[in-house]
Amino acid sequence: MHRPVLLVIAHGSRDPRHAATVHALVERARSLRPGLRVETGFLDFNAPTVPRVLERLAAEGVEDVVALPLLLTRAFHAKADIPAVLHEASARLPRLRIRQADVLGPSPLLLSALERRLYEAGLDPSQKRSTGLVLASAGSTDPEAIAVIAEIARELRHTGWCAVRPAFASASLPRTEDAVRELRAEGVRQVAVAPYVIAPGFLPDRIARGAEDADVIADVLGAAPELARLLLRRYDAVRVDRPLAVTA
Repeated sequence: MHRPVLLVIAHGSRDPRHAATVHALVERARSLRPGLRVETGFLDFNAPTVPRVLERLAAEGVEDVVALPLLLTRAFHAKADIPAVLHEASARLPRLRIRQADVLGPSPLLLSALERRLYEAGLDPSQKRSTGLVLASAGSTDPEAIAVIAEIARELRHTGWCAVRPAFASASLPRTEDAVRELRAEGVRQVAVAPYVIAPGFLPDRIARGAEDADVIADVLGAAPELARLLLRRYDAVRVDRPLAVTA
């Protein structure tokens, strides 16, 4: 029995670093499970688009696809854009069974990747208890997504940081620079900024600019091994738990 194809769906960006990072992450996932076919499709800006990938798979005779949003929270793209694209493709390609996986977050693996990036940026693990952390996400108008970021910040506070503040590059407040200033005003000795984003682009660059006064600025999560493992975990959950095709 053939395994479903894993289709990783990324947003896309005019910034070439975005697609390069997505492809590196997908390649790492492939390396972890050599027998699994993994494809990449983009919603915008980059090729191939999600509909074109699905059409190609259907033309090859593929019958089963697990579509995985490369997103950290369930905001507009996960709730509306991606289901609409998949539903339209399912109607056009009736022989292709398409199921949508959960977004990546929240997950302990993401928090492990976040700390990995902080330590790679020069933070000494022994300094954690004297360091205030800014958890900087892209931002969203979706209350559920904002609540998830706030909850992750609370969880991180209980893992040894002296203080943790959420921040957002767009749509919501506070901005990264405001969260850094707030921690300084509270007397925090060292401030680190951890971008809670997957790939480089316009909003991650805004986070980086807002973090200029921090002591440590981590890189985006990128092709961290924890993320590659999480892609496969979300894929496996769909294979077991979601027997129905995607609906509108």
